[in-house]
Amino acid sequence: MSLYLGKVHYWLFNKILWFEGLEEEIINLAKEEGLDVSSLAKEINENHGEKLPNLPLEDMIDTSNIHGWLQGKIHSAEGRMAAWTTKLLNSNEKVKAKLENIYIHQGMKAAKEVKEKLDPASNAMDIYDRINDYILDGMPCDRVNEVLASTEDMVQWSRRICVHKDIWSRESGDVSYFYSLRGLWIKAFVNEVNGNYEYEELGDGTQIIKRK
Repeated sequence: MSLYLGKVHYWLFNKILWFEGLEEEIINLAKEEGLDVSSLAKEINENHGEKLPNLPLEDMIDTSNIHGWLQGKIHSAEGRMAAWTTKLLNSNEKVKAKLENIYIHQGMKAAKEVKEKLDPASNAMDIYDRINDYILDGMPCDRVNEVLASTEDMVQWSRRICVHKDIWSRESGDVSYFYSLRGLWIKAFVNEVNGNYEYEELGDGTQIIKRK
């Protein structure tokens, strides 16, 4: 296993941090909804591990097992998210609209961050790449998504495998709702990052970013 950190490791680390920021928004919603957040946090952290401490990656990663450490932190973050989301939904089905708004606003926030970096997403493939700088879909070696077609004005892809279902099933959660929330995130991201493009999910599960 590699003993040094490369660009891809920091890329994955930043994706985990972003996902944990989204988790914090979900926890704040749980507080607003009157859930016993302290007890739930103790239970969820015991089951899935705690959030990352506010430290540089090189100060905490296991350099003798970089891949395994990052994969473990991804599973931990996704497990906590599945648990918080499922417990919120079980407490009040009407909370769905608030959850959806969180994902929409987080998608817009990520897009604004991209634009502030002066690294414009100028075509469909650029936008697709920027999306994957934020969303968690396992490790790169999982090859979750397969690009089916791409031009400057359009990129079309499908999900080759699902790396989330088992995580959500362990929390008695609905992975299809996770994908629905993610779809809202992506749609908001695309609309904000470049208004000349739009995101669409086709009936067969294929996803597409195309020029309007």
